Amino acid sequence: MRQTLDETDRRIAAALLASPRASWREVARCLDLSERTVVRHAAPLYADGTLRATVVRNPACFPHLIPIALRIRCRPNKILQVARALARRSDTVWVDILGGGDEISTISFLAGPDARNTLLLRDLPATEAVGTWTSHTLLRVFPTAFRWTAGLLSPDELAQLTPDTTPPTAPPAPVDIDTALITALTEDGRATYTDLARRADTTALTARRRLDALVRGQVVRLATELDLALLGAHAEALLWIAVRPGALQETAQALSAHPHVRFCAATTGPANLVVAVAAADLDALYTFLTDSVGPLDGVTAIDTTPLLATVKRTGLVRH
Repeated sequence: MRQTLDETDRRIAAALLASPRASWREVARCLDLSERTVVRHAAPLYADGTLRATVVRNPACFPHLIPIALRIRCRPNKILQVARALARRSDTVWVDILGGGDEISTISFLAGPDARNTLLLRDLPATEAVGTWTSHTLLRVFPTAFRWTAGLLSPDELAQLTPDTTPPTAPPAPVDIDTALITALTEDGRATYTDLARRADTTALTARRRLDALVRGQVVRLATELDLALLGAHAEALLWIAVRPGALQETAQALSAHPHVRFCAATTGPANLVVAVAAADLDALYTFLTDSVGPLDGVTAIDTTPLLATVKRTGLVRH
């Protein structure tokens, strides 16, 4: 796993953030590079784990899933141990260590009420290092924030990779091969259609058409995972924002379209909007808070919690 990237690596990584299954030819055309150059730079990044491709399910399309955000207070000397234990759970998507080093934030997709109650009423109370926690149900996730590229791509380049000519469609009805396809893509989001077909016991053409339908229907989101500091984002934070209910939709849409915002979701609880921000430095984070969040009339309170460390993101444990 790399500690630094050169400029070409960074731009290729940004392109793969914007379009995780883009072909080498598409990336080369977008960045005005040769296809051979893209392969020479990108293949080693995947091989050493600097870049990892996966998919994340949209819980709104899986009625049995309960998406929750947890804020867990821990004994500081045990926080990494608790964070790693949470990261090992297959139902956690994000696990971050926050603030002063005594708080963990997680996003989890729990498999129904029994799994939720087991976590909140049995597992957390039985963990000696855990002090208190609050649970927030995710009511709606706003997908436009997923186009974060650290500002390394121009609007024209981004448009080449994510054209608006195919707007989202209604989620397709589930079919038998969906589980196998999603499982395979979770392990390797850039698996070939031949590999996907083998895993799902179908044809490559059917696998391709079905994946296109799942993505266009927003049943799953393709994702590329990497350490954001490699792209120059050295100030990450979670914002827990209280918004007047009548202004919640407008506020969320405005923030989710901002280039610094990586994740935005409406939640239950006194803070009814959670926003993940990645900025170049603390000054850029301050400017975002004052110039982008500050003028929004619907915002009544905000709790800004810096990220100290990320243990798991997009369902993948960090090395």
